[in-house]
Amino acid sequence: MNKRKPIKSISYAKWGYIFILPFFLVYAVFSFYPMVTTFYYSFFENYNQGLTTIGPNFVGLQNYVNLFKPNEGRFELLEYTKNTMIMWVLGVVPQFIFSLLLAVIFTSVRLKIKGQRFFKTVIYMPNLIMAAAYSMLFYVMFSEVGPVGMLCKALISPDFVVFQSVGASRGVIAFINFLMWFGNTTIMLMAGIMGIDQSLFEAASIDGANGRQVFFKITLPLLSPIFVYVAMTSLIGGLQMFDVPQIIGGTDGAPNRSTRTLIMWLNNVVTGKARDYGKGGAISVLIFIITGILSFIVYKSMVKEDPNAKKNKRRNKNVLL
Repeated sequence: MNKRKPIKSISYAKWGYIFILPFFLVYAVFSFYPMVTTFYYSFFENYNQGLTTIGPNFVGLQNYVNLFKPNEGRFELLEYTKNTMIMWVLGVVPQFIFSLLLAVIFTSVRLKIKGQRFFKTVIYMPNLIMAAAYSMLFYVMFSEVGPVGMLCKALISPDFVVFQSVGASRGVIAFINFLMWFGNTTIMLMAGIMGIDQSLFEAASIDGANGRQVFFKITLPLLSPIFVYVAMTSLIGGLQMFDVPQIIGGTDGAPNRSTRTLIMWLNNVVTGKARDYGKGGAISVLIFIITGILSFIVYKSMVKEDPNAKKNKRRNKNVLL
C-alpha cells in the first residue's frame, strides 16, 4: 500500500513578526537608545565654560542634587513644574467640558443634527494648523498694538498690556491650547459614545429615564476608558508644552518667567551658552518621572475597580486552595 505523505501545515505567524519588525527597529534606534544614553549621561558633568569644554566627568547624582537647589534665589524645578501644570489645567478643564458637551450633542439620537461631517471637519481643522502659526496669530492680536490688545486697554486700563500680566499671558497660552486640541478630544469622545450599544439608551428611555440620568448613569460610566485615554495623552502632551509658550513668552518665559515650562527650561539648559548636557539629561529623567507619577495619579483617580470583581477573585482563590 502506498503511504500518503503527511501534509505540512503552513504557518503565517512569522509574517506578523516580520511586518512589525520595522517599528521596533525604528523605535530602538530613534527612541529607546536615546533614552538610555540620556539616563547614562545624566550622571556626568559635560558643559561649556567659555571656549573650554568641561567633561564628560562622572559625578554620580550631583546633577540631580543641583536641580533641587535654588539657582539665583529660584527653585527652578518646582517653579517651572507649577507653571506647566497651571497652563495645562487652564486649557484642559474647559477643553474636556466643551468637548464632552459637543460629543453628546452630535451623537444624540433625539436631536438628529444634520451635517455632522461638516461640523466634524470644522471642529478638527484647528488641530491641523501648526502651533507656531497659531501662536504668532494670537501674539499679534494680543500685542500692545494689536486689535485685542487695544480693546483690553480701552476696557480695562490705558496702561494694561496683556503680555505684561501673568494671568493674562497664561490665559492666552491656555486658550490657544484649548482651541488647538478640543476638536481632537471631541472626535475621540464621539467615537467612544458611538461605540456604546444603542439598545441601552433605548431601554433607558423606555424605562422613563431623562437625559440627565442617561448621561450620568450610562454615557459617562461606559465612556470612562476613552476618557482616561484622552486625559492621559493630554497630560503627557501638556507636560511637553513648548512651542506655544516659547512664542508667546519668549525664551525667558515673560513676564518674570511665569510662562516658562519644563521643556523650555530643558531647551535653555541644553542649547544655551553653557550647553550643560549633564544637567539636561537629569532634567529629562525627572520630567519622565513626573510624567509617570502624574499619569498614575490620573489613572487611579479615574478608574474605579469593581468590588464584585475583587470578591470573585477571592472566591476563585479559595476554591483553588
